[in-house]
Amino acid sequence: MLNSLSIRNVVLIDRLDLEFSAGLSVLTGETGAGKSILLDSLGLVLGSRAETSLIRSGEDKLSVTAAFSMPPAGHPLYALAEEYDLELEDELIIKRTLDTNGRGKIFINDQPVSLKVLKEFGRYLVEVHGQFDNQGLLNPAFHRGILDSYGKYPEILAAVREKYSLYRQAAEARRAFEENLSKAKTDEENLRCWVDELEKLNPVAGEEAELASRRTEMMNAEKLLENLNIAYGSLTQGADVLSAVRHAQAAVERANRLVEGKYDGIAETLEQTLINADECIRQIEDASSAISLSQNEIDTIEQRLFALRAAARKHQTSIDELPAVLADMRQKLSQIELGEEGLEECLKKEEQCRQDYIAAAETLSEKRRQAAAQLDWKVMAELPPLKMEKARFVTTVERLPESAWSETGMDMVAFTVSTNPNSPQGPLNKIASGGELARFMLALKVNLAETGGCQTMIFDEVDAGVGGATAQAVGERLARLAKNVQVLIVTHSPQVAACGSHHFKVEKKTENNITTTYVYELDKTARFEEIARMLAGEHITDEARAAARVLLTA
Repeated sequence: MLNSLSIRNVVLIDRLDLEFSAGLSVLTGETGAGKSILLDSLGLVLGSRAETSLIRSGEDKLSVTAAFSMPPAGHPLYALAEEYDLELEDELIIKRTLDTNGRGKIFINDQPVSLKVLKEFGRYLVEVHGQFDNQGLLNPAFHRGILDSYGKYPEILAAVREKYSLYRQAAEARRAFEENLSKAKTDEENLRCWVDELEKLNPVAGEEAELASRRTEMMNAEKLLENLNIAYGSLTQGADVLSAVRHAQAAVERANRLVEGKYDGIAETLEQTLINADECIRQIEDASSAISLSQNEIDTIEQRLFALRAAARKHQTSIDELPAVLADMRQKLSQIELGEEGLEECLKKEEQCRQDYIAAAETLSEKRRQAAAQLDWKVMAELPPLKMEKARFVTTVERLPESAWSETGMDMVAFTVSTNPNSPQGPLNKIASGGELARFMLALKVNLAETGGCQTMIFDEVDAGVGGATAQAVGERLARLAKNVQVLIVTHSPQVAACGSHHFKVEKKTENNITTTYVYELDKTARFEEIARMLAGEHITDEARAAARVLLTA
């Protein structure tokens, strides 16, 4: 809700501080007094274009500050503030300045923001009807959301969002499977050739190191045999090591008997030495016999290494990873062979999710049509008292092409009107005139008051071209609307003004060739005189005062 508005140096306004309350506030005054300046000033803090022509003559800059009370928890304003890292308190204070060089500043709760951010906040703070073209209910992009809020079926909306998400996931999985399958089929011939090559090669992890070691051994076979023979001869020829150890063992055993086993440790060591020497001889014999001097075997090993290394380069991997590469290629071939079956499963799942989404969306469409019929009936009931008995309001709910389906369903929703029986239905802002448009907005808002996001609404010239009972009907509906939201109305109608709970008068004074606009909140007596003036004109008559008394006590 708008709590206060402070204006400095805007056109005819020098210095103005206004405080507003809940309910219906009316602003009256003679034509040209400056009522539009108030709306222009408020428009600045809501994101309207700032022009230097708004700066009061003789001043170097203007400023406008508006304070709004915060809406209940859960309002979109809180999410918006979090998105832009803005701190919110009990009040939301917006200040905007502009100097004669066209430089401006914008602050929300003393934090600088861009014009884009200001416009986003302004959309949730105030709705202005009758003067601006594309706000609130006039924007078809909002009509579907407005109808859904009016219809009150959040569970169905949530179900549609869920089904749409599952449908999109299934469609994405199917597309990914198709792409992978198509790529695999493109590579199928190469895959089969590569698998055949690797299967024939039959690589084994660790084989490269083993082959390299074997090759090194064979390249040094003669030197290895020479040294092994020396070692063998040293153990078995000339000074026979085994015989020497046996003689030593026998001597120690004889000595040991004389001292009752004192040398058992020496005897055991000699026994182990004998065993180890015998084992060394056997291992040298085995090692010598295992060494090959065959050049053919060396060639075979080198050919194997060459083939393995060539395969590793071909597949851009290491020799040890070739078995894993082969397994992966076999898996891809298996997927190709089973691919059509897998694709069929993906298609079935996607179609099932699509049908589930359609079923949920059609339920939503039916709820929307029911809500639309109810809203149309209620709006139409409001039109005759507003002198629009020939007008027709229709909420259209039409199926969108499949390419436009979304998590909000399959429907395009639009508020359309015709102002005469033979006129075609068309968009609100294209068919209705200014006064008609404002009254359509009033008829709509009376029924949508509990579903709107804005806590403050402004109607400008909603009573244009009407008077008497019709003006009274406009005022009554504004008062009804003001029970749910704060309403400000700029009016020339005494019937409408009499319905207000707060009354502001706008007037213009000229002193020393300087014209200034002032705004006063009227007390009971001053309000009575203002409504009498609106009835009679410049010269207030007793009859006008009597009529004003009737309006204010009605």
